[in-house]
Amino acid sequence: MLFGIILILAGILIAAYPPLLSWIVAAVLFLAGFFLIFIGYQFRKADRKFGNSFIDFFFKL
Repeated sequence: MLFGIILILAGILIAAYPPLLSWIVAAVLFLAGFFLIFIGYQFRKADRKFGNSFIDFFFKL
């Protein structure tokens, strides 16, 4: 329910101020990129610690 309210408020704000959409998209892309870098770092750290050949296979592709 809270997520729905947030989406409705975001829709109203975007309708009132359209450049806000570009800021929201930029923030989502930035956070997605940061998340992928963080996950890659964690996988590499786990690979060094455990030597998992499954993880090693996908990073060598």
